[in-house]
Amino acid sequence: MKSLKIGKYEIQIPIIQGGMGIGISWDKLAGSVSAEGGLGVISAVGTGYYENNKYSARNASGRPVDSINFYSKDALKAIIDNARKICGDKPLAVNILYAINDYARVVKDACEAGIDIIITGAGLPTNMPEFTKDYPNVALIPIISSAKALKIICKRWARYDKIPDAVIVEGPLSGGHQGFSYDECLKEENQLENIVPPVIEEAKTWGDIPVIAAGGIWDNNDIEKFLDMGCAGVQIGTRFIGTVECDAHDNLKQVLLNAKKEDIELMKSPVGYPARGVRTNLQNAIENGTAPKVACISNCVFPCKQGEEAKAVGFCIADRLSDAYLGNLQSGLFFTGSNGYRLDKIITVKELMHKLVHGE
Repeated sequence: MKSLKIGKYEIQIPIIQGGMGIGISWDKLAGSVSAEGGLGVISAVGTGYYENNKYSARNASGRPVDSINFYSKDALKAIIDNARKICGDKPLAVNILYAINDYARVVKDACEAGIDIIITGAGLPTNMPEFTKDYPNVALIPIISSAKALKIICKRWARYDKIPDAVIVEGPLSGGHQGFSYDECLKEENQLENIVPPVIEEAKTWGDIPVIAAGGIWDNNDIEKFLDMGCAGVQIGTRFIGTVECDAHDNLKQVLLNAKKEDIELMKSPVGYPARGVRTNLQNAIENGTAPKVACISNCVFPCKQGEEAKAVGFCIADRLSDAYLGNLQSGLFFTGSNGYRLDKIITVKELMHKLVHGE
């Protein structure tokens, strides 16, 4: 496998570990992946929960209050600093969802904390370079699901005299939120192998933009398939949950280890797009009316309209994802990619990277 060049940074092994929140990919996982030669990605979601809410103001139930605490600047800095203790000066990234409240502030927080690369999905980040103009060495990677989306971003970024340093094209088999409607996720033309080629062609018209494939990639065969198609690298999320270094609670890992293929489904979400996860007690509780009452405490994403959409779908995504991070099996929301049922044991990041590279 050839190394992956993103901006001024060279990733020795062209594997990006997907950013997963809340608390699935923080300092231990991201730092370990970068240390092994891949690109570790810290999730900026819910950093107020880091180290038992050490860096955030919280309410009586322990929830970070409002977006300023849910997306804690001090906690993000601590996570990045602690990841650096593991990976040193090797490239390190952070994933910041475009749909969050305080997007501009969190991007600047990450830049000030010394991050090398920022990845953004959950919407079209047409003004992303506006918030990093004082940090020219920070590489920018949007996540898109079509060539049309890449074209729009490149046209909008032209006013900043900037093109993406790389682009991640994500198909509808990924974990968490999708870039398609429920019906679109099922269409053949939207599957990853079909949306990659037009994105590669569009990328060529704007310059040398590396294209990274994501969504449902599991093993060396998948990696080689997309590299042979012309991708410069791949992003893998779910499989890294099955590692010793993954920051998630052991209960969260066990949910995936116990999951069967039929347990993994697309769900409604307050964000407005379908999300893929494991059907657990939460989904049953929503259907029978016994799910925890929705109350907007953390004000996490603007499409939710401070809890309006959460009430419509029956759960608060910030509270339920944080419960999964804390290991609460009764009320946790457990995101996974379509292949999550294939996890069968917990191994180290070093072992996993070896398997991905060598196919053993």
